[in-house]
Amino acid sequence: MNRNFLAVLCVGFVMLFVGTLAIAESTIPAPPTGNLRYSITVTKFKNEAGWSGRWSVGDGMKTSMTNLLYKSGWFIVLGDGEMRKEAMKEQDFVASGRTAGGKKSAKIGRMTPAQLLVRGSITHVQDDTGSGGGGFSFQGISIGGSAGKAEMNISIYLVDSETGQVRASTDVVGVSGRRGFTVGYHGSALGGLGGNFGGQQSDNVGKAMEDAVGQAVLFLIDQLGSIPWEGSLLLVKGDKVIINRGSREGVEVGRQFKVGGVEELVDPDTGEVLDSEMTEVGVIKVTKVKEKIAYCTPVSGSGMRKGMSVFPMN
Repeated sequence: MNRNFLAVLCVGFVMLFVGTLAIAESTIPAPPTGNLRYSITVTKFKNEAGWSGRWSVGDGMKTSMTNLLYKSGWFIVLGDGEMRKEAMKEQDFVASGRTAGGKKSAKIGRMTPAQLLVRGSITHVQDDTGSGGGGFSFQGISIGGSAGKAEMNISIYLVDSETGQVRASTDVVGVSGRRGFTVGYHGSALGGLGGNFGGQQSDNVGKAMEDAVGQAVLFLIDQLGSIPWEGSLLLVKGDKVIINRGSREGVEVGRQFKVGGVEELVDPDTGEVLDSEMTEVGVIKVTKVKEKIAYCTPVSGSGMRKGMSVFPMN
């Protein structure tokens, strides 16, 4: 067998291997145009597996998930609990009067509340790195073989911050080398290009973690259809109506919302809100959008008042 034939065969194996990797790649879908976003924060994952290495697996999971949630474009991603605590410390320091102050100083009462909380536990980590072998090399190109693999099991919970109730939960198994995740983008600014979900760690446990995080984010996105999106009227003056949701939440010009009063059905024994009933009074249409508010005009109905709730039209 001559060297030229071996070279062609080797290249063929490389192309097949690369093609297999491409097939294994998964994409976090781009949010649809007009997607209405929820604020979300990730807490530190508990390391119940007892795994220890060069890095903290619990912190790594929190960082990777926050990163991918932000890149996905589906959510308003807030800093984790530790970051928010540091922000509050800075606000308290400014309020103490020991700083120069000014318009750009951190102010109390401006932090965005989280509507959704993500927490979870790492229940199992298996690292077989170094146990693999085999394969062959030709003219500097290695084909086949294995450097070992790792597996990570996590349990994840999506919690409603208002009630503290778990809205959804799942178990995920991440495996190193099984897939890669990319993030789908939309919009003229990005030209429809996709971006890679870059790694926090290059070892096999880190790769297994990224696989688990990608699956977890897909799960969280799938839950959004069952979570009601709601806003409120900030101002009603004639034909000018302002709501407390803007471009940050995905509100766009032309979007229509139902407006009405909401009555909560409260359990007299426990004080728990069991359900709510909305009495619709009209419909509004968005005419101008800013980051945190949107200007609207009435389309139908009457009797709209400040404080009433707004819900997207189906």
